[in-house]
Amino acid sequence: MRKSHASTRRRFLGLAGSAAAIGMVPVVSLRPAGATPETMAAAIRNVVGTATVQTGKVKLDVPPLVENGNTVPMTVSVTSPMTEEDYVKSIHVFNEKNPQPNIGNFYLGPKAGRAQVSTRIRLADSQKIIAIARLSDGSFWSVSADVVVTLAACTEEVI
Repeated sequence: MRKSHASTRRRFLGLAGSAAAIGMVPVVSLRPAGATPETMAAAIRNVVGTATVQTGKVKLDVPPLVENGNTVPMTVSVTSPMTEEDYVKSIHVFNEKNPQPNIGNFYLGPKAGRAQVSTRIRLADSQKIIAIARLSDGSFWSVSADVVVTLAACTEEVI
């Protein structure tokens, strides 16, 4: 007589649970791979290509010191008249140490009225945040800010 798949699975799980309970199976703790300054630079290159990124026109409001990295307020604004001829096309936000280097991409147009985005982000550790705006003339403008995080986010451990 053939055993069903369910009974074989139950038997395996029972044996594995017993082995773990008596310490025969090591428990592995994993942390997600984090972004690095190099992966952040690569993510920025994916957005700007070979264009020169200038400093200015962009303002990044983020607290310099946060107690909890799970919910960090952030506002990015860009100096622009937001007319049909001169407007912000997109705003991109990057980080050095979260599991992914790109925090977000925001697409705007002249009818947005104001070149500003506000949100809350998670930060895995103290790190540099970079905001880059692409204007309708094809130019890129940026600003950066360092944020110190006392209680990290994005570091759930899998056991």
